[in-house]
Amino acid sequence: MSIMSLFYRFRRILSVISFSVIFIVVIGKLYCYNVKGNCLTYNTPMVISTWAFTNATAKSWSVLNMTGTAIDAVVAGCTVCELEQCDGTVGYGGSPDENGETSLDALIIDGATMNMGAVGHMKRIKSASKVARLVMENTKHTLLVGDEATQFAIQMGFKETNLSTVESLNLWKQWKSNYCQPNFWTNVNPDPKKYCGPYKPNLIKNSKPEPNLVDTKNHDTIGIIAIDHKGNIAAGTSTNGAKFKIPGRVGDSPIPGSGAYAMNTFGAAAATGDGDILMRFLPSFHAVQAMKNGHKPTKAAQLAIDTISNYYPDFSGAVIAVNKYGDYGAACHGFDRFPYSIANPEHNKVSLLYITCTKSKSYNFNLWTYL
Repeated sequence: MSIMSLFYRFRRILSVISFSVIFIVVIGKLYCYNVKGNCLTYNTPMVISTWAFTNATAKSWSVLNMTGTAIDAVVAGCTVCELEQCDGTVGYGGSPDENGETSLDALIIDGATMNMGAVGHMKRIKSASKVARLVMENTKHTLLVGDEATQFAIQMGFKETNLSTVESLNLWKQWKSNYCQPNFWTNVNPDPKKYCGPYKPNLIKNSKPEPNLVDTKNHDTIGIIAIDHKGNIAAGTSTNGAKFKIPGRVGDSPIPGSGAYAMNTFGAAAATGDGDILMRFLPSFHAVQAMKNGHKPTKAAQLAIDTISNYYPDFSGAVIAVNKYGDYGAACHGFDRFPYSIANPEHNKVSLLYITCTKSKSYNFNLWTYL
């Protein structure tokens, strides 16, 4: 066999090998895009929660590690905060209203089915997140409020109990002795900045919005997002609302798309802060839709926050976001910085993160603290 014949044979072999390699790569790419969601790495299961409520995050993570569902994990984490009275803003004995009474709001969303359940302004029942789950699983409704939510909980086997404590009643008495300052009234007589009610409408209207008193001890909500071993996503919230709120007030926490939102196909988000402002913009829904449109979680959260701050530059709030792959991020405004905690296979323990919040246009960055 001549050298030229060997050369042509060798070239044909190389061509076959090259074609085979290209064929395998193309098939692999098609498999990635059509079967495995673009072959991106899934950092799941995982859990993320607002604020430095690490015991709640740890409980949710333990549930996921015992192959619990995302819904199980969210409810378990929220329940921990309800019992521990996280920062006095979750669970019993916190945030008395103008009458000195504590009420609870909670929300649970199943991102696999888009079913959800919530309670608002629920009195005399401690386990708000568990009741919200039963609204989702045992009714065709989404939200129950007030005394009727309490009656539903009793029917489902929960016991009535006084949600007030010595501390919450003392807080309320101090507020009353301070001429009911601060409060949530506007455009009324007598002047709500100087006097307690009862009030009557002021004929001279001032439509200029005023920011509410919101800081790290009056921020309303724990929000938790979980992705389980099957890739199902759930989100939930629990809160006792704003301190000294007008009786009957329901904030953003139990409102789907505001307090939290989840869709298996894209991801989930949860919001915290000035609930009366947040619920006007549905920031959790906004963040999930931004991820649907291709934005990373941090950018999605920032877009939701920026939309609000453009209208209310003095508001305080934060959004956490997670896509279906377990990538996560957060954005905040008005606070000095915002803590949130995560647990996932990469670290296999609860990690506490901080981001610096925008008050003017600035760059957010993460500082890691491992627990």
